[in-house]
Amino acid sequence: MKNNKNDKYSPASNSKSNYNPNLNSNSNSNSNSTPKSISTSNSTSWESVEKWYRGSVGSEGHYYHQNIVIPGVLRLLSSSKNSLPPALLDLACGPGVLARHIPINIDYVGVDISPSLIKSAKAEDKNLKHQYVVADATKAIPVTKRDFSHAAIILAIQNMENPKEALVNAAKHMSIGGHLVIVMNHPCFRIPRQSSWKNDEEQKVQFRRIDCYSSMLHIPIQAHPSKGEQSATTWSFHHPLASYSQWLFDAGFAIEIIEEWHSDKVSTGRAAKMENKARNEFPLFMAIRAIKIS
Repeated sequence: MKNNKNDKYSPASNSKSNYNPNLNSNSNSNSNSTPKSISTSNSTSWESVEKWYRGSVGSEGHYYHQNIVIPGVLRLLSSSKNSLPPALLDLACGPGVLARHIPINIDYVGVDISPSLIKSAKAEDKNLKHQYVVADATKAIPVTKRDFSHAAIILAIQNMENPKEALVNAAKHMSIGGHLVIVMNHPCFRIPRQSSWKNDEEQKVQFRRIDCYSSMLHIPIQAHPSKGEQSATTWSFHHPLASYSQWLFDAGFAIEIIEEWHSDKVSTGRAAKMENKARNEFPLFMAIRAIKIS
């Protein structure tokens, strides 16, 4: 599919070479389970790929940030009905892309484990109502405010080893009635190394092949595959949709809405018809808006 290799937002490759999911998964996982710790401490930080990532997203965000993700996030945040003074907690904020798109009068705190990404965010953001903190979003964060009206985790929760703890953290710092927005690569259809495009030439149909879904997966991702073992590695952690639902419930949230966002790219050429149809059938991102109820 033309443009398909750009339809995923991460350095992830769909290649299965040198990867055995059975070494990185718990095939008996359920919605209450949490992954066993990976061996390298602090390895979920994107510090090692900070230059690559910052160059990829730029100041205003990657293509999908600008055309799908940020507009969708702003719509979900602005359409949430609460009377709380507006203040946004952005967990795993990276270089602060979301901060540069919200209204300038909103109090904002961005948290990320990568010192270099926070440094970049501060350099780009001159709004005095914005603050940035270096901290792991899945552990206690040095933020005293406990009454944020909104929180966001954008294209980051699948890079957290213990995502449930990030949801608990968000809840600790939000008011009752506050809204949390999460955006992730679609956990059903966009699993690194375990999902891929395939063509049925006889039926002239392109379809999505899914090799794993219900198992928890720890998936190592080479930021620069051509460098082999010399490449910096990030991690993707796959969980089924039921896990996110359970974790939100346990953290005191109720899901208000789930949206599925498709790539807006358009193929041309001989296979364009089936490629465009497939792109419109299988969403690229999933967004959740939840309200804190307890």
